[in-house]
Amino acid sequence: MMRTLLCVAAAVLAAVALSAQSRAARTLDIYVVDVEGGNATLFVSPSGGSLLVDAGNGGAGAVRDASRIVEAAKAAGLTQIDHMVVTHWHGDHYGGLAELAARMPIRHFIDHGPPTEPPAEAVQQFLQTTYPKLSAAATHTVARPGDTIPVAGLGVRVVTSNGDVIRTSLPGAGRPNPLCGTPPDVKFIPDDHESVGAYVTFGRFRALHLGDLTSNKEYELVCPTNRIGTIDALLGLHHGQDTSNSMPFVHAVRPRVAVMNNGTRKGGWPEVMKTLFTSPGFEDLWQMHFSLLSGQEYTVPGVFIANGVDDQPGAMPIAPQPLPPPGSNAPPPPAHNGPAHWIKLSAQEDGTFTVTNTRNGFSKVYRREAALGTR
Repeated sequence: MMRTLLCVAAAVLAAVALSAQSRAARTLDIYVVDVEGGNATLFVSPSGGSLLVDAGNGGAGAVRDASRIVEAAKAAGLTQIDHMVVTHWHGDHYGGLAELAARMPIRHFIDHGPPTEPPAEAVQQFLQTTYPKLSAAATHTVARPGDTIPVAGLGVRVVTSNGDVIRTSLPGAGRPNPLCGTPPDVKFIPDDHESVGAYVTFGRFRALHLGDLTSNKEYELVCPTNRIGTIDALLGLHHGQDTSNSMPFVHAVRPRVAVMNNGTRKGGWPEVMKTLFTSPGFEDLWQMHFSLLSGQEYTVPGVFIANGVDDQPGAMPIAPQPLPPPGSNAPPPPAHNGPAHWIKLSAQEDGTFTVTNTRNGFSKVYRREAALGTR
């Protein structure tokens, strides 16, 4: 009898321990996929709910980028995408969508509606013919600031869309922003400023992805009061270009880490790097690629960079390279069509999170208690 009781007790304790381990292992997993200077960021909740923000490049890159997104989705255990956000109608954000939908079911499409300015012919054709077919068998929503996206196990709130921003502060936010001054005068590419931006929470963890939202709209979010509050992770960063990532915005939301979806010769501009490195409480920048536009002067250590280039130069420049000339005379970007690696962020409900570079297996843990003195 005593032996039976001991065995039962041991089994119960083992079950409790296993249950506790299971709960401890329940994380929000974020996969920032390398789509060569475009954007594809996959959120997977502990319950398996999924949200994909953008689908990479079109044209010759569509098959490549869709394949990389599917690879990340399968690594996360997904067989479908529950919610698909198209932040805006630029080819490096929506271009791989048709190819992706042919490979994996998408249940809900979300966007900011048609562009307010006349789009390029390719965008018009996509919106008039391809997109209606993709969304016909699914749900389609035109996002408005303040909307929620029902991802099981997560809190997802739309904070920007179609050139508008939330007018009510998020819980815990609403403090005056002393960095506000004259609103920035930004010369941006049409439709960037209409990006759908999402604020994602999991317990005490907070992440923000604003697509390619421009500095004038960032300003509206945090000036004269900061309606976002502080965050743990800033994602995307408009590839690290200086029409976004203004100091009044970045230094107001005070991310602990940022994951930049840059390309080898796209983004990572010195001014943006300086803004990040001087932001209060900022710890680390993780990048999709080494940026030739940063050079060694403004880059991060290689352990934080997921991908290089196939045609690796003999020596990396110290000084940042100048922007390539616009138009058809621009030299082609360095090639990278081999294996691609993603950055994975795994967050716990207490706010602790881990970021991993899958190229080299390097991980770093960011504990919640370490951030409390800087918030």
